[in-house]
Amino acid sequence: MSFPHPRRRSILLATAAVSAAAAAPAAASAPHRGGGGPLVIGHRGAAGWRPEHTASAYAYAVRAGADWIEPDLVATKDHVLVVRHENEISGTTDVSRHPEFAARRTTKTVDGRAVTGWFTEDFTLAELRTLRAVERLPLVRNRNTVFDGRERIMTFQEVVDLARSLSKEHGRRITVFPETKHPAYFRSVGLPLEPELIRTVRRNRLTARDCVVQSFDPASLRQVAAARLGLPLWQALGTSGAPYGHPVTYREMMTPAGLREIASYARWIGPDKSSLVPPLTLLDDAHAAGLKVGAYTFRAENQYLPAEYRKGTAPADFGDAFAEYAFHFGRGVDAVVTDFPDLAAAARDGFRS
Repeated sequence: MSFPHPRRRSILLATAAVSAAAAAPAAASAPHRGGGGPLVIGHRGAAGWRPEHTASAYAYAVRAGADWIEPDLVATKDHVLVVRHENEISGTTDVSRHPEFAARRTTKTVDGRAVTGWFTEDFTLAELRTLRAVERLPLVRNRNTVFDGRERIMTFQEVVDLARSLSKEHGRRITVFPETKHPAYFRSVGLPLEPELIRTVRRNRLTARDCVVQSFDPASLRQVAAARLGLPLWQALGTSGAPYGHPVTYREMMTPAGLREIASYARWIGPDKSSLVPPLTLLDDAHAAGLKVGAYTFRAENQYLPAEYRKGTAPADFGDAFAEYAFHFGRGVDAVVTDFPDLAAAARDGFRS
C-alpha cells in the first residue's frame, strides 16, 4: 500500500529535529499555539524518552508540547488507583528484585488470557511504594534504562496534581486522559475502577477541560457516563476481535451504525492509526457521526512505522516519523497519541506553518 507524503516541504524542514532529539532528548519548554492543529497526547507521558507512567515522563511530555497526558489506571489491594500499563508489573517495575515479594508471583487469567507475574491488586499502595519504575522495552529503548530505579509508582491523584502544577508552570491547561485498564477483570475481583475514578473526578472538581476518560470497554464508559460528570468520553478501538465480554466486535463498532451508537455516549473514538489509511473510510464516517478521532500510537522507531517511512534496516533506529504525522494531519485527524510528543508537536508546527 502506498502512503503519500503531503506537505513535503514541512517534512524536510523538520526532519533534522528527529536526529537532534534522538541524540539529546532534553526537552525545553515547547511553544504551543492554542487552537491550531490536532491535539498532541503524551502516551503514558513521553514513553519514547522516559520510563512510562513516571512523573518525569509526564513532565517531559508537557515541556515538549503535549496537550494531554495519559495515565493507565489499575487498582491496588486497598483499592487505590495507580498508573501502570498493566496490572502485571514485572516489566515496568523492579518487583522481581524484591525477595520479600517473591512468593506473590503467580498466574492469573486476565480478560481470558493467562498471565504470569506480579499484580497490583496483590499489593497495598504502601507496598507498591517500595518498588521503582523501569523501562518496559529495554531492547528497543536502551537509552531509557539509565532512568531505571529512579521513580516510584504514581497514584491517579498524583497525576491530577501534577497536571495542575504543570498547567501553572507552562501557562496552559493540561488535560489528564485516564484509561480504565481491564475494567471487567477488576470488577470480577471486587476492585471496580469506575467508582474510584468518579470519586477522584468529583473530589478534584475536574471539568471537561481537565479530564477525558477513555476505555476499550464500552460498559466501563457507560458507567462513567451514568455518573453525569460532564466529561468527554473516548471509545478506544482495537484492530480485531471485541472488547472483553462485549458481543459487538471492533469492526462492527467502526461501521456507520456502530459509530452512531458510540456517539450516543462518547465524543471521541481512538482507533489504531492503521485503521485510518485509505481505502478505509473510518475517519470520514466518524466525523459524519459527530465524533472526533484520535489515532494511536505514533512512535519513531522503524519497527513501528509503515514500510514507506522506515530508514535503514535496524528496527530500533528512527525512521521518517514526520512523514507519517504529515500524512495523518493531512487526512484530518483531531488528535495523535504518541510516545514522542516533542516530534508530534514539531510536526504539527511545521504542518501549520
